[in-house]
Amino acid sequence: MRIISVKTLKDFWEKEKYKNSEQSLKSWYYEVKKDKWKSSHDVKDKYKSASILSNNRVIFNIKGNRYRLIIAVNYTFQIVFIRFIGTHEEYNKINAKEI
Repeated sequence: MRIISVKTLKDFWEKEKYKNSEQSLKSWYYEVKKDKWKSSHDVKDKYKSASILSNNRVIFNIKGNRYRLIIAVNYTFQIVFIRFIGTHEEYNKINAKEI
């Protein structure tokens, strides 16, 4: 999968209060980069705790569920778009289906 944009993840883990997310986000990035998802079923097969939403959105729990990562996936072109990374409190303030 091609991931757009890793800069969003990097900007997040470089903030002092989120430094503890760096290794988990890097692990997620390198795993997903090697994957070739054809559908949301492929995502769910590998990531049992991922939540599949409408509009090709997927929510991942990062760092033992401390953070939420929302992506949008274009399965045809094998592209993952980073839409949101933040704490549960920050996540509760957004609409995951529309972000």
